[in-house]
Amino acid sequence: MNAPIDRRLSVAPMMDWTDRHCRYFLRQISQHTLLYTEMITTGALLYGDRNRFLQFDAAEHPIAIQLGGSDPTDLATCAKMAEDYGYDEVNLNVGCPSDRVQSGAFGLCLMNHPQLVANCVHAMKTAVKIPVTVKTRLGVDDNDSDEALHAFVALLQQAGVDHVCIHARKGWLKGLSPKENRDVPPLQYERAYQLKQAFPTLNIGINGGIETLEQTQHHLQHLDAVMIGRAAYHDSYLLAGADQAIFGGDMPIQSREQIIERMLPYIEREMANGAALKHIVRHMLNLFKSCPGAKHWRRHLSTHAHLPNASIGLIHEALVLMQDAAPDDDTTA
Repeated sequence: MNAPIDRRLSVAPMMDWTDRHCRYFLRQISQHTLLYTEMITTGALLYGDRNRFLQFDAAEHPIAIQLGGSDPTDLATCAKMAEDYGYDEVNLNVGCPSDRVQSGAFGLCLMNHPQLVANCVHAMKTAVKIPVTVKTRLGVDDNDSDEALHAFVALLQQAGVDHVCIHARKGWLKGLSPKENRDVPPLQYERAYQLKQAFPTLNIGINGGIETLEQTQHHLQHLDAVMIGRAAYHDSYLLAGADQAIFGGDMPIQSREQIIERMLPYIEREMANGAALKHIVRHMLNLFKSCPGAKHWRRHLSTHAHLPNASIGLIHEALVLMQDAAPDDDTTA
């Protein structure tokens, strides 16, 4: 049985970003922040190379897998796979608005089928002992009333859901691209707060537009958990203070240079097993965001990591280039 999860802070599942290399890197910055996989479809696990999708390093704990699907039996089967691989939580995506997800009749589409979502949750809960959670939105298209949202969450609670994370925007299946759906619909944090008031015994978290630990602490006055998305990728070092500020730990904050040193053995091991340097260091490009010389670090790795002879020495070279930049070098972006 996996240890209980402290999900006060997590990093959102993000397609093409939160792969296993990204998660290992983020774990070197924060030991306690819950990390999510990219969304993995049930079809990929049932008919594809499941080991490629499910494998992860033990250092990534606590780690949750996000599944995309709408068939209760398939989701239960995949949830059991995830439990057998050692994941700490299984999460159902009920918020992604992409065309690919719509064609598969899951993701945000499921908000229009609340009983089906409840059936999916119940099936997964029956299949596994680890927590089963849902990530959703405030509403979909014109189906975005408080009454509809509360009725939906009531069904999830009856089905035994362990946690609901609310992306505090509605979503549009038509008329907005997935990128626009992340920004255009207005944030409505108060509706998430009201949801917690209506369901005081249910663990409820919030996602959307949260960029700092200070904002995280504010939301935790109203809710049980906060999920940070793009901000944790574009400025990964913001997580450096999370263990102290959010989880109450007393370990010293790691410097950016210490984080790099902790990554080197992993990079060497992964490259020895056939991983390309570019697939790992792409997640590290924003580690020095807003630091003097940051552009030198990012440019050197971006320019050379994809070359056939790229080696781990590039990281040392990029670090030296950045450190040699003049203190007033305007290369912080």
